[in-house]
Amino acid sequence: MPSAVPAIAFSPDSASFERRRAGIVLLMIAFSIMSYFDRIIMSIAGPFIMRESHVSETQMGAIYSAFIFSYGILMIPGGRLADRFGPRRVLTIMGLGAAVFTALTALGGRPPFGIWLGVLPSFLAIRLVFGAVTAPLYPSCAIMNAHWTAPVHRARVWGWVASGTGIGGALAPLLFTWMIGQVGWRSSFVISAVVTGLLAFIWCFYVRDYPNGAVIEMTTAPKARTPWRRLFTNRHLMLLTLSYSATNYFEYIFFYWLFYYFAQIRHASTGESAVSSAIIWTAWTVMTPVGGWISDRLVLRKGLKSGRRLMPILTLTAAGILLVVAINVTATVPMVILLFVTLGLAAATDGPYWVSSGDLGGKHVGAASGILNTGGNIGGFLAPVVTPLIAQRLGWSPALYAGGVIVVAGALLWFFIDVTQAVSPGEATN
Repeated sequence: MPSAVPAIAFSPDSASFERRRAGIVLLMIAFSIMSYFDRIIMSIAGPFIMRESHVSETQMGAIYSAFIFSYGILMIPGGRLADRFGPRRVLTIMGLGAAVFTALTALGGRPPFGIWLGVLPSFLAIRLVFGAVTAPLYPSCAIMNAHWTAPVHRARVWGWVASGTGIGGALAPLLFTWMIGQVGWRSSFVISAVVTGLLAFIWCFYVRDYPNGAVIEMTTAPKARTPWRRLFTNRHLMLLTLSYSATNYFEYIFFYWLFYYFAQIRHASTGESAVSSAIIWTAWTVMTPVGGWISDRLVLRKGLKSGRRLMPILTLTAAGILLVVAINVTATVPMVILLFVTLGLAAATDGPYWVSSGDLGGKHVGAASGILNTGGNIGGFLAPVVTPLIAQRLGWSPALYAGGVIVVAGALLWFFIDVTQAVSPGEATN
């Protein structure tokens, strides 16, 4: 399908190219911030929703997982859409859709949805559709990274994009708690929706899918068929996806139960819980770009195969061990410090995961990254549901121990992953 965007030629060495690329990276970071802010605020509103609507822990876990379920299963189609129509169009539609359903979350349990569906089904339905429209986000960003960034810099650029997750996660407890105090949780969702919609409009008018005038070539060339069979039978991509699923299970415990754990299990005040959660989330902001930079340096020194593998093996193993240590510490400050390091070590692997999926996918970056994130979100879907189920039967400490064991298993899978084994010879994204 021809693009409606006028072709603008950039020279990779020109100042205009550098400015455009920097602007695109900043907008991807902004999308990452708003996406995770819009996700995490549900966990901040969770205790208020539970009290107001008489929702149990297990039911709230189902509401959290509704987003992840549709987000995960539509990740592959979302990546294919981004490959087919370009990340500019796809992310514009995604941003506008996310804005609409963030706003509609404010109507959960209220007329008309509450009357038609009931409290729990209304929240489940809204979050399911919200997850669906958000699915193309990171596959689209992965395509932009492959189009605009040299291979030796992609992990660090992805690290900066992924750092938006930490910024959004850190802002959510502090800012959204304050917003709830000022205008209530429902109006706070509407305000967040407006900001998300504005970002989508900025993206639409600023971004170009390709540098160097390549948009002309891509709009006239026939679209290659996605080699789904080769992608799904690539052992290394499947192992990478399984490992990412384990890592996401671990991280989503933080995403959805961290604030609740401080407020309800550790009996901290709302303010203390918000500050503790925000401090821990800054680890993601710091360590994703640092992890990407370290990964790129290791690739330069040890080659692609060993360089991409080394850091996830070490950091994920350490993260699993430190989680077990942290939850057995009774004092709040040392526990927050240990959880900060724990989440930071896991976050450092985000760049290696996503860039490795691009390496293995070759020209089919969107499809390969969609497969990766679909698998990742299977783990993410399970964490909000399984964690309270284990906690109800065995207590919260064993529920968190399970996350530590799972992430160490994910680390061990990296011993069997070779990111040089792309789906087809000669299809590297270099």
